[in-house]
Amino acid sequence: MDRYLVISSDTHAGPPSEAYRDYVDPQYREAFDEDLATKLALRSIILEAASEEQEKFREEWEEETGDGGKLASYDPTVRDAELDKEGIAGEVIFPDADVLGGGASAPFSAGLQSSGELDGELVMAGARAHNRWLAELCSASPERRCGVATVPILHDIDGAVAEMQRVAAAGLRSMMIPTLWGDKPAYHDPMYEPIWSAAEDLDLVVNVHSGGSSKDILPGPGMVPIYATEAWWWAARPLWVLLWSGAFDRHPGLRLAVTEDGAWWLPDIVERMDEKWVGGHNTRKFGNLFRESIERKPSEYLGTNVFLGASTPSRYEISTRGRAGVRTLLWGNDFPHPEGTWPHTRESIHDVFHDVPTDEAAQILGLTAAEVYRFDVDKLASTVDRIGPTHEEVHG
Repeated sequence: MDRYLVISSDTHAGPPSEAYRDYVDPQYREAFDEDLATKLALRSIILEAASEEQEKFREEWEEETGDGGKLASYDPTVRDAELDKEGIAGEVIFPDADVLGGGASAPFSAGLQSSGELDGELVMAGARAHNRWLAELCSASPERRCGVATVPILHDIDGAVAEMQRVAAAGLRSMMIPTLWGDKPAYHDPMYEPIWSAAEDLDLVVNVHSGGSSKDILPGPGMVPIYATEAWWWAARPLWVLLWSGAFDRHPGLRLAVTEDGAWWLPDIVERMDEKWVGGHNTRKFGNLFRESIERKPSEYLGTNVFLGASTPSRYEISTRGRAGVRTLLWGNDFPHPEGTWPHTRESIHDVFHDVPTDEAAQILGLTAAEVYRFDVDKLASTVDRIGPTHEEVHG
């Protein structure tokens, strides 16, 4: 085949916020109405406070994309049409398709902002609502979609396992856990063993996704730049917490994907972790502590248990593939967010991959994602043959 199978390991979907009401359990609908009113008020404040430059960007973005992004956030027919234009055969779908303050965020902050500081009962109610809606979206063109259920695991372990079992039965093949545990135990704590066991048994890929951040950076000078500088760290942290805890030794079938967090940081950190595990002058005082924690060098878990959904990767990030591992990196386009590559994904793939060997490009663009997230490549073949970027298009 002279066309690439392209699977975006990072897209987003969600209906207008008010549409979630029908998916929320009846006993939480009054709380939902209050939460929605707060969100709408905050959205108005944000839109009114937009600078001239932000307004100009919004106007240019909407002129270029029209209603394509908003409609594709929840309309499967429009969504498939946009994927076709971009050459994307399959997608891994996260919550919160909110585009420039337009809504489409999971109820009760159950999406990318989920954390240990939220009301556990309400955030689970919001998660269930989103997961019900997501299963419906994925039932349209199911061969093209892998929905990522949002599962808040920090407040109620038994409830989280029950939701994992429910979403797996509904056909979802992946789950997202909160990036920040706040005042709850970190993910190396034994209390989470039922979660990792269930994920392995149910064959659910565990994801963390960038977006959350510490609440100690309050509104004020530099708030957004500070957030943008350090946001990657909060999403990356669960990787080494889970790895050094030995979770992947106890559960060899457990898979973790760190998504929309770049790839530039991974090689250096993992090489330093390897150095600690192998042992050297600067770790002699710890004896065998590092090697007793896990069975293999940290780098040896990459591409088998640990993957990186490197959304909109730069040429530099792809150039690190030899250090991070070709089978570790998963390409993504962050559709429909403006910071992603849509509606110029084909051009972006050419710019980034034009000098990458075809076998390595094929692995990063889709083959590894197909294996990790259990896409049926045979069922995608006709779609790839129809819309997949050709080798000439990418490398010519």
